[in-house]
Amino acid sequence: MLTEVSKQTLGQKTAFDRIAEFASSDIFERMFREGMDLVEETAAYLDGDGRQEARGLERAAALAYASESMRLTTRLMQSASWLLVHRAVREGEMTPRDAHDPKYRLGARAVCSADKQPSADLPVRLLDLLERSKRLYDRVDRMEVSLFEASEKPPENPVNAQLMRLQAALGASS
Repeated sequence: MLTEVSKQTLGQKTAFDRIAEFASSDIFERMFREGMDLVEETAAYLDGDGRQEARGLERAAALAYASESMRLTTRLMQSASWLLVHRAVREGEMTPRDAHDPKYRLGARAVCSADKQPSADLPVRLLDLLERSKRLYDRVDRMEVSLFEASEKPPENPVNAQLMRLQAALGASS
């Protein structure tokens, strides 16, 4: 199995390299800004117009509103936390190795990625925020997979494969 040092020697990018590059990229900057803007917009809505709109809903729709607003805030908290960790890497407050720790991974996938369609009786603005938060969460999830999971699967070693074939051929002829 290749160590992080031997991967660097061979010119392969480690997860730490990918995290550092991503954190300093324009893609990260746009994703971070979009995420933080969505958090602010959602907070303003839920504390203002959303509260008023929820009061006018029938009982079943009000329960759906409460459930979906919790899903919305969970998605945003998970996404924002992940983005803030990577901003800390960019700012030099955290190392890429620290950011690689599983405790900083995106969480609450069962709640955040559920394909449950929200009730059509919910306010249009809440439905819009739910959809946008889902897209953000899904983007962060895909980015996490590309940064982290590639490093958790060691690359195939073509020499090992050939040695196994050679052993099988020589073993079969004895």
